[in-house]
Amino acid sequence: MCFRLNSAASADQSSMSSGTDEDDKEDEAAGGKLTAELPISRDRIPIVYRPEYGVRFLGLQKLHPFDAAKGGNIYRLLKTNGLIQTDGDVYAPNEITLEELLAVHTQRYIDSLKWSLNVAKIAEIPPLLFVPNCFVQRSYLRPMRYQTGGSLLAARAALESGLGWAINLGGGFHHCSADRGGGFCPYADITLAVKMLQSSGKGIERILIVDLDAHQGNGYERDLMEDRRVFILDMYNYRIYPRDQHAKLAIRRAVELKPHTDDEEYLRKLKHCLSQSIAEFEPNFIIYNAGTDILKGDPLGLLDITPEGVVERDEFVFRSALERSIPLVMLLSGGYLRSSARVIANSIVNLRDKALLPTVQ
Repeated sequence: MCFRLNSAASADQSSMSSGTDEDDKEDEAAGGKLTAELPISRDRIPIVYRPEYGVRFLGLQKLHPFDAAKGGNIYRLLKTNGLIQTDGDVYAPNEITLEELLAVHTQRYIDSLKWSLNVAKIAEIPPLLFVPNCFVQRSYLRPMRYQTGGSLLAARAALESGLGWAINLGGGFHHCSADRGGGFCPYADITLAVKMLQSSGKGIERILIVDLDAHQGNGYERDLMEDRRVFILDMYNYRIYPRDQHAKLAIRRAVELKPHTDDEEYLRKLKHCLSQSIAEFEPNFIIYNAGTDILKGDPLGLLDITPEGVVERDEFVFRSALERSIPLVMLLSGGYLRSSARVIANSIVNLRDKALLPTVQ
């Protein structure tokens, strides 16, 4: 059922480094608002990725079902399919800075990430609590900061390139809010992207968040509770984590799914509710949180969507934006099957083949 809901009215700079003198010097030399300095060009493919997205932590990342190498696997498949020819064709983001994080996050929350116990809870990898924080910063939090920087860069590319779309091969940390992380989400990249777009001076006054991850996006919902310039369409399995009743007050259109919802029901509800939301809100930017934990067999999403259903889902969302000339940024969010990377790559190739990615031949 699709129904309308009304809303109710790390560390300091040193601990955000890898813990080595060499890396500290790199951070000091970089400084400033790094993502804002990267030029946006119409000649580049607006796909955002760099190898540092991958979480590698002596095998501990395997204790969580999340595919820590998903972005890299997708990138290689897109190269194999010819969509990307060289690394210079796409955007490589910088690591988000402390200054940028504090545009949304509280200092108290950033400081809490100095403690490995807190990070272990967020990452859902209990053994991390025994690991020195400098290694936690380097091997888990730093990749997440690169992905967060990637979300901001992708949003800028979608807005400024004139192409009208961008894809970050990571990000979508929708369980993280300004003062609390969780669900493998340590940084609030969606809230950060919203605030950046709103302050861009480019007339972005109505942002539609289309959250199609299998889980409720409670993090940014808590952050944006009172912001009427944002319309949230959240379509999720209501029987699973996080079941955040307070955050639900921020959702303007909720699509609550039962476990094992199949393609037919899923796509019918999506097409109706997304069309309805766009017509009602008339957004001038869309943030698309494209989780693939909706796939059948996913151990956490518990829905029954086929790979073909994911491809059709993404095609409908992109077509809805392109036909109305609404810039769209896609974030990958959750997806806990090893097959997710191939499904996402196939979906992006399909978007190219259907002429839904302008300039990509």
